[in-house]
Amino acid sequence: MRYETHVKEVIQRTHNVKSFRFGRLDEFDFQAGQFFFLTLKVDGEKKTKHFTISSPPTRKEYIEFTKKITNSAFSQLLDRLKGGEWAEIKGPRGRFVLEDIKKTCFLSGGIGITPIHSICQYCTDLKLDTDIVLLYGNEEERDIVFRYDFERMVENNPNIKVVHILNNLPVNWKGHSGYITTDIIKKEVSDFQERMFYTCGPPKMVDAMLELLQELDVKKIKIEKFPGY
Repeated sequence: MRYETHVKEVIQRTHNVKSFRFGRLDEFDFQAGQFFFLTLKVDGEKKTKHFTISSPPTRKEYIEFTKKITNSAFSQLLDRLKGGEWAEIKGPRGRFVLEDIKKTCFLSGGIGITPIHSICQYCTDLKLDTDIVLLYGNEEERDIVFRYDFERMVENNPNIKVVHILNNLPVNWKGHSGYITTDIIKKEVSDFQERMFYTCGPPKMVDAMLELLQELDVKKIKIEKFPGY
């Protein structure tokens, strides 16, 4: 479906990542992990891009996407949004959604966390018994998007385990260092052969994760590549 709405709220998530919330119609149904097309007006001209929905379907009052702010023209337009601006939403689209499988594992990096946030929050809100392990890689601690959201999910959902991996380590970091590896997967996901794996993020990162999963002879895999990052 397609409908007109307005920017409801802009949230600074990290030093270079923002979430943008828009009013949501009751009729706009979507599955956690899907995306939509957003149209904004720039000097009277309409510009359209697609974005993964980072809010769960359980949030009826708004729909949200989350983006790393770059130097692109559309990104700079988003960075200037304050609230109240006209927007048009069309969708939903996409097949990066939760399968009817009890055990899952997400492998993600950077802004690729957005559909996973939607899925994990959805499972937590509905108290589903889906067993989830998330391995989330970032360059630095300050780059972790939705860090506090995931901490709250872990507190409220005994079926979610979140493991952070950082390339540049802060003082007193007790987690994993470097990048996601087969050794980390084996250590943190001992039953990996029983799980459905989802991986999303920049294309190079997704390709690297696919190689790891092939090494582990994992058969059940779903991917989503985020071009342009």
